[in-house]
Order: sequence, then C-alpha cells, then structure tokens
Amino acid sequence: MVKRKNISSGGKWENVVGYSRAVRIGNIIEVAGTTATEGEEIIAPGNAYEQTKYIIQKIEHALNEAGATLNDVVRTRMFVTDISKWEEAGKAHGEFFRAIKPASTMVEVKALIHIDLVIEMEVTAILQNE
Repeated sequence: MVKRKNISSGGKWENVVGYSRAVRIGNIIEVAGTTATEGEEIIAPGNAYEQTKYIIQKIEHALNEAGATLNDVVRTRMFVTDISKWEEAGKAHGEFFRAIKPASTMVEVKALIHIDLVIEMEVTAILQNE
C-alpha cells in the first residue's frame, strides 16, 4: 500500500479550508498554491521578483519536509495578477530552476486572495530513486 504524508505549514487557513501545504504519495509530491505570506504579513507587497523568490524558498522548505529538493521538481505553475510583470517573476524562477528546467506555466489571473499578492505558485515533484 502506498503511504500518504500530508505536510502542514501551520497556517491558520489549512484547517478552515481543509488543505495541506504539500502532499506526498509514494514518489510524487504536490505543493499547493503558495503565496508570499508569513502569518498575516505579506512579503514585498506588489513586487513580483521578491515574492517569487520568497515563494520558491517556502516551496523548497515543504519539499525538504517531504524528502525532496528543488532538483526533484518536474512542473511549476505560476499565477500572476499582471502578465506585464512576467519578466520579474521569470527572472526569480530562473535563479532557482535554470539548471533544473521543469515544465512551467505562467498565466494571468484576475486576482489573488489579497491585492498586494501578485503571484501564486504550485509545483509537482517526483523522486527518482523511490
């Protein structure tokens, strides 16, 4: 039987909404939509570059807790509120993933949960040696 491991960030909305920061089933890890928030604080309001860097570091922490690293990421999804800032988000994404080159999608969305959040990201990771 394949084991399931739910990874929590401890965020207050996890129990209210009923989700996990990440879920690992076998060698597959899915990381939920992640924003540049720390508790009630929004990191770098309106700054796509800084928010993207922060989000990827937050995702990396969840992956590590699940037994993976950024090198195991095979897919990233970026949801931005202003597609004209794609280069800012893309630059930060490239700083972490330039050598890994996961499949990636960036789409513009109408809004995120707070007006100062300009990007949300999800990733999928697959462990090769499992």
